[in-house]
Amino acid sequence: MEGARLLASCPMNPRFYPFDFLMTEPNALRNVRVVLSHPSHPGNIGSAARAMKTMGLSQLVLVNPRRFPDPEADALSSNALDVLAGARVCASLEEALRGTQLVVATVSHAYEMSHELVPCREAAVRAAAMARDAEVAFVFGTEANGLGVEEVRACNLAAMIPCNPAYTSLNLAAAVQIFAYELRQAVLGGELPAREEAELARHEDIQHLYEHLAEVLAGIGFFDPANPKRLLPRLRRLVARVRLEAEEVRILRGVLRTVSALQSSKNASPEGLKDPSKSIGSP
Repeated sequence: MEGARLLASCPMNPRFYPFDFLMTEPNALRNVRVVLSHPSHPGNIGSAARAMKTMGLSQLVLVNPRRFPDPEADALSSNALDVLAGARVCASLEEALRGTQLVVATVSHAYEMSHELVPCREAAVRAAAMARDAEVAFVFGTEANGLGVEEVRACNLAAMIPCNPAYTSLNLAAAVQIFAYELRQAVLGGELPAREEAELARHEDIQHLYEHLAEVLAGIGFFDPANPKRLLPRLRRLVARVRLEAEEVRILRGVLRTVSALQSSKNASPEGLKDPSKSIGSP
């Protein structure tokens, strides 16, 4: 089968390695299954795989897909071919849910005699807590009709995305993306990747920059040093307000030195500025 061929070829594909992105993901994300029940369009399967991988999910389970494997699923998965290659195809929802301890039905409306209905964010929080040491599943229905009543009743909890009540139709992959995002936020708390902080400029470096700036602006005639009005306090406030890095201060002072050198060269030439008292930008 094509899926087996993809799985066998993954280690040799220079674009990815199978589930290497999971090496840094917490167990709570690894233990989440995304179950697509009777998906009819292979493009939605590929887009769902892409949505999953962007949020660190890897377990894709398909219940009686109409067409899979399929080149269209591969194309729309972008670089999530590893998720597609690892997808399990099951003959029934019961088989797909075997071994799970929490199953969330994703719905667009309330079902009669169904389970508790919660927003997708609350469902994600509950699932994240359970998935630390147990398997959980989110079940998505067909593109046309969603989950059937019996499929919803086979789950433990129902969850819906708070949409515009006048139009609740979401693409299957878009719904997977939203639930996957909420899961990641519940697990990681919205934490962003750490980045190396640059060295901030010292107080004395900021003071020297301010003095240098005032000196250069006076030298090019931007203001009259004898009557600066409120320019200098404004300049000091501007420089102090910005959290400049040490390297940024060095760059700015380099620019100021270049301006001073050009102005000195201009003043030394016969065509130089004859009357420096004429301001070119007096406040």
